[in-house]
Amino acid sequence: MLIIPAIDLKDGHCVRLKQGIMEDATVFSDNPGEMAAHWLDQGARRLHLVDLNGAFAGKPKNKSAIRKIVQAIDSQIPIQLGGGIRDLDTIENYLDEGVSYIIIGTAAVKIPGFLHDACNAFPGHILVGLDAKEGKVAVDGWSKVTGHDVVDLALKFEDYGVEAIIYTDIGRDGMLNGVNIGATVDLASKLSIPVIASGGITNLEDVRTLCSIETEGVIGAITGRAIYEGTLDFKAAQALADELHQNVGF
Repeated sequence: MLIIPAIDLKDGHCVRLKQGIMEDATVFSDNPGEMAAHWLDQGARRLHLVDLNGAFAGKPKNKSAIRKIVQAIDSQIPIQLGGGIRDLDTIENYLDEGVSYIIIGTAAVKIPGFLHDACNAFPGHILVGLDAKEGKVAVDGWSKVTGHDVVDLALKFEDYGVEAIIYTDIGRDGMLNGVNIGATVDLASKLSIPVIASGGITNLEDVRTLCSIETEGVIGAITGRAIYEGTLDFKAAQALADELHQNVGF
């Protein structure tokens, strides 16, 4: 189980939101490159970046900050990036600059043909972010909840050839009240591609619970507010995940 630090970017700063509300942002750092280097030093094996301004605007808005993070990481670990990615040229540019995986969210739901083209053009590099509230997919930076069922869409996108699904329960994201284990397992058990959990991780007990569903196909968990506010020690979390992984004999 990978524990994946999140770096959410707003106006060039590292922030965290509560339930995706842009006006409810807490700034954790003014230096994205330094923050990325910190998580690398702490033993992170992958980073999760979100261009929050881009997610709302529908086009990249934090390219400079993303570039600084890529430079700081210097290809030592993979970086996955989402937020405002709506065309193949943007994907190609980010991959050329050193981003490993591109996360397509809103555009996957609104323009499924684009996702299909992206999977064909960049096989092995495309992830889909499905953000949901009560089982229904949300788009446009979580500002709109659609009538689409999460599992139905995930199965369709699996057929397109995406590498993995990042599943976020937006009712829990940034709230530090635990992961929606039931919904995460329900999704993962119906897919053959991996699921990365996101939203609500608070402490080591949440990590322990997530590791218990690793066999269902949940390969990682993204954490943000908890590691910035100190309710979760990242190093301890990854060490626990590694220990539990070994204990089940994988």
